[in-house]
Amino acid sequence: MLLPLLAASLVQLAGPPAGHGVRVVADVDYVPEAAYEHDRDKLDLYLPEGRQGFPVVVWIHGGAVRTGSKAGAAHVGRTLAAAGVGMIAINHRLSPQVRHPAHAQDAARAVAWAKRHVKEYGGDPGALFLAGHSSGAYLSALLALDGRYLAAHQLQPTDLAGAISVSGFFWVEEIAPVRPEDVWGADPGAWPAASPSHFVRSEAPQLLLIYADGDEDWRRSQNERMAAALRQAGHARVEIREVRDRDHLTINDRIGPGDEVAELVLGFVTRRVGAAR
Repeated sequence: MLLPLLAASLVQLAGPPAGHGVRVVADVDYVPEAAYEHDRDKLDLYLPEGRQGFPVVVWIHGGAVRTGSKAGAAHVGRTLAAAGVGMIAINHRLSPQVRHPAHAQDAARAVAWAKRHVKEYGGDPGALFLAGHSSGAYLSALLALDGRYLAAHQLQPTDLAGAISVSGFFWVEEIAPVRPEDVWGADPGAWPAASPSHFVRSEAPQLLLIYADGDEDWRRSQNERMAAALRQAGHARVEIREVRDRDHLTINDRIGPGDEVAELVLGFVTRRVGAAR
């Protein structure tokens, strides 16, 4: 069987200094039966060179599900891969071309691709994490809590080793009234079904919620309430961390070697993998 690697462009990463052993496999098509505009069906892999059996984080970019691309997560992929953790940065379709649940369906399809193909690139499909920033964090939490999206690919949230939200949101009904209708629609009765907070349960994967002290008041509140709701539901494995001296953009943009957010993500992955083994 020809590996998807043969169909992708393999390039040596230019960002980290030589010797970090990081390579990129760019523009892999995770929806081969379709052709999305602007490469919205493509993903990039950031891989620790010469290693096997490493954990992998599927990362979803932010941008209010209206803007952004996998290219904006390159610095995250380089940082994680240089530390021995693989990362897959994904594109997904954007509003207004599509509306919910298309964004989540694309993310679930990318997770399913990773689960079935990451071993071909040296990754461990049993140590697969889901993460993202802002709207990408929202989508990560939604897939980790509402099992319908992964079930469409014969998977379930417990197939994830964990999920990480960086400055995410969890109550769509609280923000949809001030967002464009082409994202979640205009029917308030439909908004709760798009909200991760309405699917909290004790058996969900372990979650790490990270937010900035400079995030908007409503976003900080949603993170704190989400952690409390999970614990009240009997989910004892949720972690929540506030990062000081950051705002909604810099909490993501400054991810790099030695950065607090990078260390939180790497520590979470390492603990989860160690516990599983």
